[in-house]
Amino acid sequence: MLLAMKPSFLTVSVSLSQHYLSLPRNHLLHSSSRFFTQLRKLGLSSIRIGCSWRVQQRSSSSSSSSSSSLQPFQVGSSRSRSAAAALTKHQLSTVRSTRDDAFAVASDENYGNKQVISITPRLYDYILTNVREPEILRKLRRETATMRGSQMQVSPDQAQLLAMLVQILGAKRCIEVGVYTGYSSLAVALALPDSGCLVACERDAKALEVASRYYELAGVMHKVHLKHGLARDNLESLLLNGEAGSYDFAFVDAEKKMYQEYYELLLQLVRVGGVIVIDNVLWHGKVADPLVNDSKTVSIRNFNKTLLEDVRVDVSMVPIGDGMTICRKR
Repeated sequence: MLLAMKPSFLTVSVSLSQHYLSLPRNHLLHSSSRFFTQLRKLGLSSIRIGCSWRVQQRSSSSSSSSSSSLQPFQVGSSRSRSAAAALTKHQLSTVRSTRDDAFAVASDENYGNKQVISITPRLYDYILTNVREPEILRKLRRETATMRGSQMQVSPDQAQLLAMLVQILGAKRCIEVGVYTGYSSLAVALALPDSGCLVACERDAKALEVASRYYELAGVMHKVHLKHGLARDNLESLLLNGEAGSYDFAFVDAEKKMYQEYYELLLQLVRVGGVIVIDNVLWHGKVADPLVNDSKTVSIRNFNKTLLEDVRVDVSMVPIGDGMTICRKR
């Protein structure tokens, strides 16, 4: 439909949302010479890439002003070719716009053309204003933001969801695989009863020092059992200690290529009716892009497929943060 028009100028801007697009958050992927050949046939000389899906037609005599977030690309240039994967006819026809806020529609009509919101930066800022973040977590988040690898920290809305799951379960015994500086584990520890226990597995000693300091400041250190070292070894040790089936909740945010192994060990440690939450299952949108096949992406993609087919659990993939899958052990 879009390629049937013949405007003299086309503006296309691409959402930073990581939930519904194959385009990674911070960079553009791959090329499509056919796409730009079609643009040339339409007489187009340039496109612009910005921060939210918006498609509009302008005549050559109309105002040339545009959002300051839009960056120009000449059709056929190397920069424009690198952006082409995000600008296919399929994607443009399945994303519609209401002012600056876009929503996605499944391409399969059997889903009933259900409109699903795409999280724009403005909408995400609004979501964060509706998160109840304790002051101690806010302080930890701000300190972590100054550290190397800060992108590994879960978002406030993710931490709030984890804490709520613990509360809904009435969990008393929890495991976290991949603590980093402790933001998510602190949220879980705060949600646990005073007699609760959280086994926190982390191999980075410096990050664990930060986490320990905040456990102390929050008054939850007595709930946290720190396990410094490889997570697989720590989980196997728990099983050898006869702790199979004794945990209510587990959260995994660690080495992606190890997800399958962590999951199998946790499935033994968590009780029937217990919950395992896996982070980064959307992997910046790369899992949905068939042109991206690096080892981590393939590993997560395969893991997601395995979870979907695993009859031992009930699953729900949730587009929050970088994607979380919630598994309930049957």
